[in-house]
Amino acid sequence: MKFAARSGVPLALAALASLSQAEESLYSRRMAKRGIDGQGNYNVSFFHINDVHAHLDEFSSSGTDCTRPERGCFGGYARVKTVIQEQRPKYNDSLWLNVGDEFQGTLFYSFYKGEKIAQALNDLEFDAMTLGNHEFDGGEDELGDFLQNLTFPIVCANIKSANKKVADVVKPYHVFWDKGLAIIGVTTEETPSIANPDNGTLFSDVVEAVQNAIDEIKSTTNITRIAAITHIGYDEDQKLAKATSGLQLIMGGHSHTLLGDMPQAKGKYPTITENKDGEEVFIVTAYRWGEYVGYIDVTYDPEGKILAYHGAPIHLTNTTKQEPELQAKVKEWRGPFEEFAAEVLGTSQVELDQTKCQQGECLLGDFMSDAMLAYRKNNTQDVDFAIINAGGVRATIDEGDITRGEVLTSFPFGNAIVQIALTGKQLWEALEGIVTGVSVTNGKPVTSFFQVSKGIKVEYNPNAVGGTRLVAVTIGDKPLSNATTYQVVTLDFIAGGGDNFFTPTTDFITLDTQDEVLAQYIKSQTPVNIDLDKRIEAVDRPRPSTPGVKM
Repeated sequence: MKFAARSGVPLALAALASLSQAEESLYSRRMAKRGIDGQGNYNVSFFHINDVHAHLDEFSSSGTDCTRPERGCFGGYARVKTVIQEQRPKYNDSLWLNVGDEFQGTLFYSFYKGEKIAQALNDLEFDAMTLGNHEFDGGEDELGDFLQNLTFPIVCANIKSANKKVADVVKPYHVFWDKGLAIIGVTTEETPSIANPDNGTLFSDVVEAVQNAIDEIKSTTNITRIAAITHIGYDEDQKLAKATSGLQLIMGGHSHTLLGDMPQAKGKYPTITENKDGEEVFIVTAYRWGEYVGYIDVTYDPEGKILAYHGAPIHLTNTTKQEPELQAKVKEWRGPFEEFAAEVLGTSQVELDQTKCQQGECLLGDFMSDAMLAYRKNNTQDVDFAIINAGGVRATIDEGDITRGEVLTSFPFGNAIVQIALTGKQLWEALEGIVTGVSVTNGKPVTSFFQVSKGIKVEYNPNAVGGTRLVAVTIGDKPLSNATTYQVVTLDFIAGGGDNFFTPTTDFITLDTQDEVLAQYIKSQTPVNIDLDKRIEAVDRPRPSTPGVKM
């Protein structure tokens, strides 16, 4: 291992690296010397968390409230607090960092907005935080109120906010002078298309923003140790690492990526790549919802290069104790919405799965889209199908009773149903953009997969060249016609340009909210028993020479 060969630090690195999921290794393996040693090497431990999405309390594997502890409960900020209180005192130098997306995902946000989240974060005594895209969902007045209630630094180098309350708080980086270390923050450039920042707020190029911050830190201070907390996604973290100089450690979020040696992990913790100068950069992230707290211990040389590391994500399960004072607050906060959330709307005889919605057709995507189509057909027959963004489907609804709380957890955004008209040509281009990942009309990334209702079938070839992946679209029982205008049920978010599906429009009437439409549909369909029916299908054949149907 390259990092071991040049470290000169007496750590059993190979053994530690192979034990990245074994929590006992985190507790028992300690470097004898902390702080700066005789060679000027400095050891510091980082604890990090990302994409908690308002999961202040423990949750089931699907992300909904934990009502069946015997099946396993995970996370919750009372468990996070236990881990931090037990672990940080073991280290002379450590930082506790939040990588964003605290908003949106449970009734703790839907009911209280940022108020109780801010109280919980202050209780946890973070050292710094960057912003996730979902922090902008309620607009920047709401975000500004939240930020001004926090008691620790907020860092984001690529945001220039038009809102004074936000701009007064957010800084590009923060220097921890006692540790001789700087933390830079950045947020995904796609935020304007997937959230609701104020008009005039700018999200600049991540690589440029980070490199500018590094250069400024180095030219104005004697700081050599520089790390970043980045809400841009695991793949983008690797691109950032390769495109910059002077950055050794990235703690990421946004993509909900599981790293480590556990099953289903997408990569190693840390993932190691090289920067522009051929130096190693260590990338870590801690999955989602607070199920894990990330932990990595690193040793810097005097020039700010990492010589050695050890650590692993810490899994928060039923066996992790809940810190009683914070858990008591969380339980108290639940009171005002618990009766409302507990209302049983119906039952399901199948698990309405969310986990595969970004890869292909999924049951909860089918069910929600069908609910929207049925809702409109109650008022008009002039409607062809419904389409939603997979990114808006947030949690699986388990088999058994379906509560209002589960509906709000699965669809927490408060989006409204709308109906828009699209020509066959516009629809073909929109669907091609979705399955390719790049809009045909504006050349910008499409940031979510899709789900559709009955009434449409979409066939695409995922192995074809981008821009030629859409193979066939059938609406009703007829192939799509370029000249026909179709009536499409969707969400105000999507119609307004969200996830870059369609050219933005305001030519629609806002109808009932998504969660209320689904609640009424569940009541009409109970007991729910549905199967996937290949309304979205990956095929292994080329598209026709002339897409759609001839004029």
